[in-house]
Amino acid sequence: MKFWLIKSEPFKYSWTQFVKDQQTFWDGVRNYQARNNLQAMSAGDKCFFYHSNEGKEIVGIAEIVNPAYQDPTTDETAWVVVDVKPLEALANTVSLEKMKSDPRLTQMGLLRQPRLSVIALSEDEYNIILQLSNDK
Repeated sequence: MKFWLIKSEPFKYSWTQFVKDQQTFWDGVRNYQARNNLQAMSAGDKCFFYHSNEGKEIVGIAEIVNPAYQDPTTDETAWVVVDVKPLEALANTVSLEKMKSDPRLTQMGLLRQPRLSVIALSEDEYNIILQLSNDK
């Protein structure tokens, strides 16, 4: 199993809407590195759902349901989507500031490439964020 972080601006697609929808395809990725990350995803992989721009925090955990396939929103064959479903909201959201202040996360992709919309995480980074979500 691999671990990921997917980002969405809450005014475009929020965690609340994601939970209501129960499943969606993750589209709109137009960066080759982020696209390559989508292509590397497998069913059963876990990902954090991150609210970007507003909130700047990880709010929940999702799961990849189907691996990459052609993005149905474009005829350009370079772009793909994955199907993803929500699993659970975090006990406490984990803010960008909290992640930046944790020395164990200095190499995390979100902190090194903050504009990338689909980011690979190590298992250690995933577990550290889970620990942070349980802190009050």
